[in-house]
Amino acid sequence: MPNCDLYTYAASGVQGLHPYQPGKPISTLAREIGMDESNIIKLASNENPLGPSPKVNAAVTAQLSEQARYPDGGTVELRAQLAQHHGCKAEQITVGNGSNDVLDLIARVFLGEGVSGERCSTVFSQHAFAVYPLSSQAVGAELITVPAKQWGHDLEAMAAAVREDTRVVWVANPNNPTGTWVGHDALYRFLQQIPAEVVVVVDEAYIEFVADTDYPDSSQWLEEFPNLIVTRTFSKAYGLAGYRIGYGLSSEGVADLLNRVRQPFNVNALAQVAAIAALDDPAHVERGVALNSAEMMKMTHAFEHLKLEWIPSVGNFVSVDLGQPAMPIFAALEQQGVITRPVANYGLPNHLRISIGLPEENQRSIQVLTQILREQA
Repeated sequence: MPNCDLYTYAASGVQGLHPYQPGKPISTLAREIGMDESNIIKLASNENPLGPSPKVNAAVTAQLSEQARYPDGGTVELRAQLAQHHGCKAEQITVGNGSNDVLDLIARVFLGEGVSGERCSTVFSQHAFAVYPLSSQAVGAELITVPAKQWGHDLEAMAAAVREDTRVVWVANPNNPTGTWVGHDALYRFLQQIPAEVVVVVDEAYIEFVADTDYPDSSQWLEEFPNLIVTRTFSKAYGLAGYRIGYGLSSEGVADLLNRVRQPFNVNALAQVAAIAALDDPAHVERGVALNSAEMMKMTHAFEHLKLEWIPSVGNFVSVDLGQPAMPIFAALEQQGVITRPVANYGLPNHLRISIGLPEENQRSIQVLTQILREQA
């Protein structure tokens, strides 16, 4: 058999991709540094430190004996509950293996080769969630990155960047990893500016944490803007990151297209049960949001005491500017059993993104960071 380089046969978009780097698991760091897992804290992946609702745990336990059966491939009961929750039709909902899955479906449906067979383009903001360019590039789309404005989305510049061949525009509101957000009127005007044939994705993974009355719930605009897709997740405020479940809200026509490429049984049975139970316990979400608000204030006060600047965040994380390359400090924190997230790959080489955890976790992370910075002084 002749020698061949299979790399050259891979899709051109895939050849240039760098895989998404998730936050390091506690078990991995424990092995690397020889520390007991119980002494390690993870503030790297914007998880809910309270975990799932007790109702979720009870519902999942009751479902364990049924795992020889395939899950509901149409997520019928869950979509019915989500439709009631959002005041829309079940036919407007696409459920995914995390909202990440839905984002990837959007790229596959709208950014692959069109009828003309020509390459299309997609627009997103500098410092925006890494999955937008990853999924877009994988299907061969041309990436248009718009410089950020005050760490967040410059919607006017993004609208101006839309070309005749643009098919998708991505807006993270709030944005990860900066925690910035855009207000009601600005986002509404933006949607009005975008041509009807261009899909606008508004990623609202962190919506539950935002208290400002000017923050828009863009799912309320689905009827007015048929080209709008809103994505949500159960991984953050609901505490279901390990179950991997999220969803998209859109017009029925768009949802039909997304569901055509959605993999059969893409959401497992336990995740579906967990999501339904989580929707039935809004008080648990409220407790997590209240904890996040209080601990965010403590965290930023600590940064102020350390004379560090940070990006004001409405999410359950904050990106702090260390005033120097962040990787050495990230590594030093890991050696002390504190996992954070460097964000140089987002164009923020001096920043660390730190998730808001339990009070004792946040306190320890600040103590270790303070010690490291003092040793460097």
